[in-house]
Amino acid sequence: ISKDGLSLYFASTRPDGFGGEDIYVSQRETRDHEWGPPVNLGSIINTAAGEMVPSFSRDGHFLFFASSRPGGFGAVDIWVSRREHTHDDFAWQPAENLGAGVNSASLDAGPNYFENDDAGVPQLYFNSNRLGGPGTSNLYVSEQTADGSFGAAVLVLELSNLGETSRPSIRHDGREIFITSNRPGSIANSLDLWVATRETVFDAWSAPINLGSNLNSELVDVQPYISSDRETLFFASNHPGGGPTDLYMSTRTKLSAKCESGMQAGVKDLEADMSNAAGDPTTTFCVKGRGTRYTAPD
Repeated sequence: ISKDGLSLYFASTRPDGFGGEDIYVSQRETRDHEWGPPVNLGSIINTAAGEMVPSFSRDGHFLFFASSRPGGFGAVDIWVSRREHTHDDFAWQPAENLGAGVNSASLDAGPNYFENDDAGVPQLYFNSNRLGGPGTSNLYVSEQTADGSFGAAVLVLELSNLGETSRPSIRHDGREIFITSNRPGSIANSLDLWVATRETVFDAWSAPINLGSNLNSELVDVQPYISSDRETLFFASNHPGGGPTDLYMSTRTKLSAKCESGMQAGVKDLEADMSNAAGDPTTTFCVKGRGTRYTAPD
C-alpha cells in the first residue's frame, strides 16, 4: 500500500491478465472511502510469465516485485521499477533485475525495501529457497551500495527456522517485522502471520511470535504488509466465504481497559470493543478473552 494509503497493489490470477499472475492496483479517494475496482498495471510491469508480491519503497518512487520472466538468474527473481511521479500508478518504467547480489539460481521473492535512515545504508529483505539456511525458505538481507546496486545477500538467521519463512514486511523505523511462517507454534502447522521486534536497527531481531488466533487460522494466512502509519496490517488468506485467496486487513488502536481486564481475568465471553487492539508499547490482539501480546517498540 502507498504511503498515503490511497493505492493498494496486489497480485492476482484473475482472467483479464497478461500471464499466470499479474500485479493490479486499487485506488480510493481518501482513507475513509471504499476501494475502487482493481486495474491491471499493464505490460510495462506485467508479462506472459508471473509477477507477484509487489512492495513500495517508502518514498513511492520504487516498486519491487518478484517475477518468473526470462532474463533472470533463477526460477523467480526480484525486479524493480521506478517512477518520477509518485501519485501516478501507471507511470512505471520498465523493470530491471536486481542482479546477482540479491538473485540466485533458486527462487528469490518477497522483497521489502527498508530505507534504514538511522544507519544510512538502505537494505532489501526478501525470502529465498537457496541452499544454506535452516528451512525450505529463509529470510535474507542485502545492503544497497552507493551506486544503487545491491551487495551479497546475508542470511537473517534469527528470523529463519525449520519449514518456510517468507514475505517479510518491516516497519518504516526498522524495529518491527512481520513474516509468514509454518514454523513450530503455527496453528495446525499451517502458514501463519508472525512478528519480531528489536530495540534499534543495530540490534538482532527477537524470536518471532505468532500473532494468534485472532488473525491466524487453521487455513493459510500469508503475505503480511504493514502500512506506513504502522496501524494497519494487510494480509492474504483462504478463509471460507471468498475466493481461493482473498485480501484482509486488521487495524490496531490503543488497547481498551475492557480488553485488558478481560485478558487478565481470563474471561471467556468477553466481547472486545475493537476487532484487533494494540497498545503502545504493548500490542495485544484481543477478542472474546483471547489474545497474543508482545512488546512492540514505540
